[in-house]
Amino acid sequence: MSKFFEFLNSSVGRKWLMAFTGLFLCLFVLVHMSGNLQLFKNDGGKAFNQYAVFMTTFPLIKVVSYVNYLLILVHALNGFYLVNKNRQARPVKYAGAKSDASASWSSRNMGLLGTVLLVFIVIHMGHFWREFHFVPMEAKQYITKIGEIPTEGTPFDTVITIQAKDFKEPRHYTINQQDMSGRMATYEVVELKDLYGEVAEAFKSPLYVAFYVLAMIALSYHLAHGFQSAFQTFGIRSKTYAPIIKGLGNLLFAIIIPALFAAMPLYFLFIKH
Repeated sequence: MSKFFEFLNSSVGRKWLMAFTGLFLCLFVLVHMSGNLQLFKNDGGKAFNQYAVFMTTFPLIKVVSYVNYLLILVHALNGFYLVNKNRQARPVKYAGAKSDASASWSSRNMGLLGTVLLVFIVIHMGHFWREFHFVPMEAKQYITKIGEIPTEGTPFDTVITIQAKDFKEPRHYTINQQDMSGRMATYEVVELKDLYGEVAEAFKSPLYVAFYVLAMIALSYHLAHGFQSAFQTFGIRSKTYAPIIKGLGNLLFAIIIPALFAAMPLYFLFIKH
């Protein structure tokens, strides 16, 4: 065990730790983006609110989430350590140095990009994660008639906002009452914390949206270099796999994922206002 920690504390071990935590966080970003796409559904926020409940109550997901928080911290602290070590190793920048000429802008500024992202994560979690867990939040009541096909394009019949100061767990039950035609009908009622409403409210702020988009630009550059660098650290980025890794890194992690994340606040600011 002591040899393992000695290895982690070595320059090679720290780079391996950076690569491992970085790839894990790439996977998290991909999953998180997929879940957040529920924000675009025109269902009064039901799908997104159900996704939020699942991510915070399902035991396995909760464990993975806390592991992810730990790895974010490890990745950030280890990154700052490596950046500082590199600066100490070469305190004077030599004009025309080949290493600077061949390195991309993102690789030379990973410390800056990582700092922007860390600030964003702290603000983002403080706004949404903290409020969802510890701050009284309104809930949405989704009421759907069971046994009949809803009007095309309408996935629910009624959405009602309710006060929920003590609302901790989602409620799911059925009621029997007369419908509009006077016939008895059964309705499904789902009550969920309205995180969707919190997100929509937050993205009404042009300043917050601008900061969010700036952070996604930083994420794009950070992932563009980090994803490929991780495979290089593990010795997997050979001539055979290099084009695939580079293409996947540039297309998925440097373009598609940051663009979809950035589209969310812009959607609420300009379209869903």
